[in-house]
Amino acid sequence: IIRVQSPEGVKRITATKRETVATFLKKVAKEFGFRNNGFSVYTNRNRTGEITASQNKSLNLLKIKHGDMLFLYPSSPAGSSSETMDTSVSQGLRPVGAPQVVEDEIDQYLIKQDGKIYRNRDQQLCRHGPLGKCVHCVPLEPFDEDYLNHLEPPVKHMSFHAYIRKLTGGADKGKFVALENISCKIKSGCEGHPPWPEGICTKCQPSAITLNRQKYRHVDNIMFENHTIADRFLDFWRKTGNQHLGYLYGRYTEHKDIPLGIRAEVAAIYEPPQIGTQNSLEILEDPKAEVVDEIAAKLGLRKVGWIFTDLVSEDTRKGTVRYSRNKDTYYLSAEECITAGNFQNQQPNICRLSPDGHFGSKFVTVVATGGPDNQVHFEGYQVSNQCMALVRDECLLPCRDAPELGYAKESSSEQYVPDVFYKDIDKFGNEITQLARPLPVEYLIIDITTTFPKDPVYTFSISQNPFPIENRDVLGETQDFHSLATYLSQNTSSIFLDIISDFHLLLFLVTNEVMPLRDSISLLLEAVRTKNEELAQTWKKSEQWATIEQLCSTVGVQISGLQEYGAMGGSTHAVSAAMWDCKHCTFMNHPGTDHCEMCNLPRT
Repeated sequence: IIRVQSPEGVKRITATKRETVATFLKKVAKEFGFRNNGFSVYTNRNRTGEITASQNKSLNLLKIKHGDMLFLYPSSPAGSSSETMDTSVSQGLRPVGAPQVVEDEIDQYLIKQDGKIYRNRDQQLCRHGPLGKCVHCVPLEPFDEDYLNHLEPPVKHMSFHAYIRKLTGGADKGKFVALENISCKIKSGCEGHPPWPEGICTKCQPSAITLNRQKYRHVDNIMFENHTIADRFLDFWRKTGNQHLGYLYGRYTEHKDIPLGIRAEVAAIYEPPQIGTQNSLEILEDPKAEVVDEIAAKLGLRKVGWIFTDLVSEDTRKGTVRYSRNKDTYYLSAEECITAGNFQNQQPNICRLSPDGHFGSKFVTVVATGGPDNQVHFEGYQVSNQCMALVRDECLLPCRDAPELGYAKESSSEQYVPDVFYKDIDKFGNEITQLARPLPVEYLIIDITTTFPKDPVYTFSISQNPFPIENRDVLGETQDFHSLATYLSQNTSSIFLDIISDFHLLLFLVTNEVMPLRDSISLLLEAVRTKNEELAQTWKKSEQWATIEQLCSTVGVQISGLQEYGAMGGSTHAVSAAMWDCKHCTFMNHPGTDHCEMCNLPRT
């Protein structure tokens, strides 16, 4: 048995004394998953005594005997072996067998950061020179709990990347670290007994779960770019009194207030089809969901969370709302925790340290509700990875008459559910373990600070008369070419990019049924993403925008300066007099016809 040490660990290769070196190296390549020429093997750690493939030399001739240690280094065509080793150590904190994954840009950026908390020399406690260091001024690790607890306000949860540094900070540099996702299902493939419910064994039975407060969080701050985003969302509740829901689109950036922290920046809110009442919300199937994600990606955005209102007016004259979510009631109901867990399972966090290639989620939950001052406050949350597992495997239920309580399902003939426990303090001050039937949902919640910047940021332009938001037909606000023509007529900006840079307007241009531009709008989206007026002007000269202008001119709205935005010669008002749109099917008909050429209904 010959031991071979590589950057990924030590493996043992079985060989014979008379075995040729070439045969032995083939075994090494197969064991480590290398090509035959993708590595070099040495007898010494300092890379001397290289063993070259030879059919004439045996291991015995090279004096390699049982128990010897050889050293393998991957070859690097682009640089030296030392550079290859450094890269594998810094980026190769990946457990053996884990899939190759591409992490988010923010994760790749934070991996390369030092992350340590540097402190100045203490004039009273430090007794050394300016170049020295002592316990009072040495840099702290990003997971130092005393430092986090003394911040203002105190930080209860370290960042996820600080947690990774804690796991990989030992002498082994995290060689054996693996972030495994919790499973509440019976392992498949156990052949020693009949399947459940006839049989189960310790090999296939999932472990019991004891709920603990999660020490880390995947997102440390939620920031809306400006107040207008939130105000337009709240307008629905102000006008109807019904609760409302939306998806947050934005990007993940570095949150510098916490070591190695991540911030979710919200640039827009998309409102899917839904039915809202004063005390309930029902999300309907959205046929445009895939298109919205595609357009957002081309704009450099992604779905980072969801937001919903829980507002009850208290005094309409003062404009105050009821303060209903607090420590005496609940912060998130069990049903909301289950919904958040479902969303987080749909948006997993790509992670190189997990054998599954993903661990947890960066998807956040924001609640617009009344605060202690009876004003509207935005509260941010996530649910823990334990909650995500319980929701994914359908083990958690809400309680009908107690929104602050969940209930762990009991095993049945259709499904085995592991026991779920939580720890509590009894009336004598002793720590006791309770079965999670029922379960206080605060064991599942992680709170996240939600903020607005002092200096507003605008990914999209702000107008005094903005384009209507999608799926607000109940308010009489519809997205059609009449509303587009009205928007263009009221917008007096001379810069085309400012006019067209509206998230809801761009979605309408792509998803409308009369003139969808899904296949021809990429140039415009790139112009909005990069704020490039020249690209926007290039797209404005296309046939697609000329057609949009013609459709707008047929709805009877006088658009001042529309000819200025036009891309084709001739008067757009001539088109208005020539063509007419059917009020039943919106088909554009030729002049001189009294009936629609598509549905054959009379012109009205």
